[in-house]
Amino acid sequence: MRNISDLIENYLKQILQNSPGGVVEIQRSELADKFSCVPSQINYVISTRFTLERGYYVESKRGGGGYIRIQRVDLPSLEAVQKHIRQTIGDSIDQARAEGLIYQLRETGYLTEREAHILNTAISREVLSIRLPQRDEIRARLLKSTLLTLLAK
Repeated sequence: MRNISDLIENYLKQILQNSPGGVVEIQRSELADKFSCVPSQINYVISTRFTLERGYYVESKRGGGGYIRIQRVDLPSLEAVQKHIRQTIGDSIDQARAEGLIYQLRETGYLTEREAHILNTAISREVLSIRLPQRDEIRARLLKSTLLTLLAK
């Protein structure tokens, strides 16, 4: 059985997919009512699963007429993807941001599910069992070189 976070994520992705322009505006309280959960659960899903590294831009306005606007950010060309990889990774990247980037590349079809799984395993803190900040620097070099090699195929 799926958990509530998965259900909310899938619902929002479905709405995004069917919306013109790939943009959706939602009210946190209405969505919480729909899924019989607290609004903070909606915040959690959006902040962890709809990040820029995963290919989403989120804008939030609180208050009476408040809303959350989620927009899918598409990666148009291989050259743009390579530039995005270099900028996102930089000289250092933590595990969560790296996994978000891998997720985005898998979702947009630049990586297969198998390639994404292998990369997530290779960049994990369990595999790179050295102290920070060296771990994040090695993760960045490993991820950047591997992704650019995979995308050059």
